[in-house]
Amino acid sequence: MKKLFAPQGDNLRTISAKLLVVPELGVIVALIIAAGVFQSFNSVFLSKDVIASIIQAVTFVAIIAVGQVFLLIAGVFDLSVGAVAGLAAVTSGKLMTSLGWSVPLALLGGVLLGCVLGAINGYMVTRGGVPAFIQTLGMLFVAQGLNQVVSGGTPIYPLPDVMTKIGESHFFFTLGWNALIAAIICIAGDFTIRKTTIGRNLYVIGGNIEVAKIVGINVRRYQMRSFMLAGMLSAVSGELVMASLSSGSPSIGSGWELSVIAGTVVGGVSLFGGVGTVAGAILGVLLIQSVQSGLVTSGLSANLQNVAVGMILVAAVFFDVSRRKFRISTRNPESASGKSSNGDPQTIPGNKEVES
Repeated sequence: MKKLFAPQGDNLRTISAKLLVVPELGVIVALIIAAGVFQSFNSVFLSKDVIASIIQAVTFVAIIAVGQVFLLIAGVFDLSVGAVAGLAAVTSGKLMTSLGWSVPLALLGGVLLGCVLGAINGYMVTRGGVPAFIQTLGMLFVAQGLNQVVSGGTPIYPLPDVMTKIGESHFFFTLGWNALIAAIICIAGDFTIRKTTIGRNLYVIGGNIEVAKIVGINVRRYQMRSFMLAGMLSAVSGELVMASLSSGSPSIGSGWELSVIAGTVVGGVSLFGGVGTVAGAILGVLLIQSVQSGLVTSGLSANLQNVAVGMILVAAVFFDVSRRKFRISTRNPESASGKSSNGDPQTIPGNKEVES
């Protein structure tokens, strides 16, 4: 009876609370608004060709964003992803051209290199006690330097024909293997975060690392594996760009760290850990790319792209901080059931980690 005669203000407050704690809500609304605004500026914005070009550009960053989501949810991050992508690409290109390795082995070598660099980051952060910001920033410079050493500062070509075919494939909506591989990785990553023990434990680690240790979760192992995953996915993305360019360009991955961080945060993944989804991050990356493409199609200066991305990033962080404060102020006993009001797993005393 109390619910039937509850004041209307309380109902509105409950609905508002549920909406505000949905990580993807803000970016979905922003994406719709951005599409409408840029379409009004230029009717070609929502055309097939422009949409296909946006999706094509998003695929490469989205792959890396999946690894970044795992890291951010676990309470850490990686600034070296773009540089690692570039180094893996030129290394694979060098292996399959100058050294005569087969294409599969060369690609595998690049992925393993990304995994090793991610493992180094993970070890220094989890075992060496180096802050993630310092370690990954240092790795960024190391990878950029090695990129120039391996490539000699010039593109590596010609690549085997099979690489060109992969990069130029088009079999659906002018999209090819790049988009298909990205979709598979994103779906697998989102499923892992939402539906598996790995994801639940990552949420607990990012939510309260000390409690995670108390309940038996191996924090170092999870963060280490997340760094390795980020390195591997960065390498995969770099190699796909190499295939699209038909050359191992040393410029691959340049500046991607900004796009990845901005996209994931805009998509509702918290910089403070414990909150976010892969789906939200992909929507965030899509929003960033849509704004950049919209500025171009609207005839505005391309120099405004970075300005727009910076403003969106600041707004997203502000929204993240405000959302956290609002959620804390509206906490209720229902959170004791094991989930917060936004569906994020909460630590329950006595909960033990299930080995994965």
